[in-house]
Amino acid sequence: MVTLVIVSLLPERLVAESPDLPAPRSKDYPWMSLEKWRAFHEGDLARGKEGPVEVLFLGDSITEAWEKNGAKVWEEVLAPLGSANFGIGGDTTQNVLWRITEGGALAKVRPRVIVLLIGTNNIGLLGDDPPAVVRGIDAIVRSLRSQLPEAQVLLLDLFPRGVPGDSFRRDVEETNRLLAAVGRNDTHVRHFRIWDEFTDEKRNLPPRLMPDKLHLSEEGYLLWARAITPELRRILATPETSRSASSGKRPFQKLFSPQ
Repeated sequence: MVTLVIVSLLPERLVAESPDLPAPRSKDYPWMSLEKWRAFHEGDLARGKEGPVEVLFLGDSITEAWEKNGAKVWEEVLAPLGSANFGIGGDTTQNVLWRITEGGALAKVRPRVIVLLIGTNNIGLLGDDPPAVVRGIDAIVRSLRSQLPEAQVLLLDLFPRGVPGDSFRRDVEETNRLLAAVGRNDTHVRHFRIWDEFTDEKRNLPPRLMPDKLHLSEEGYLLWARAITPELRRILATPETSRSASSGKRPFQKLFSPQ
């Protein structure tokens, strides 16, 4: 009885929204209602049924806004590669994990490349510490590797945010340090860092690239596209048979252990 009372007094988020456990969005935001979030997810399911997806972008509002500030760059550079955008504003690791597991977002897609950028909202909205954020990212990578074993995962470091020395910047930097252990020995996981491209000589974020010190401008999306497009093209140029032949050489396993 005592144990039951203690559990019942735990904050709901501790029980239902651990960063490494699937959880659908449960909170309305002024810029993303629950109804709108569900509509975005339904749109992703519909996109999966429409036809082939070669490159899948998965993440939060920074990814979603390829359809806004990044729309011109997307149409000119990424759409011709067969890309699909499964980013939803405000998402955390647990939200993405729910979408790709219980939500069925991967059921109808077989991308050759997955570009994953997630975790900054765990820091900014939920106050999760870096080890917790990385556990969540690790859970997503493990799920992707299990469901789509032939796909290459481009695991992006979190982009810089805030100002040098503030709590957001420190937590992002520490998250990226720990993130290096995720998929370290998996040939299908490629770490990708885009950081210096966004900062000036004083490590500040120029307004022309990140006007609110978090989200990208059109020029910011152009920098992102320029950074990853050569790698995307290299992977897409690799014959499928070669990828299948090599995929069994090093089976995926859980490789991250937070420090």
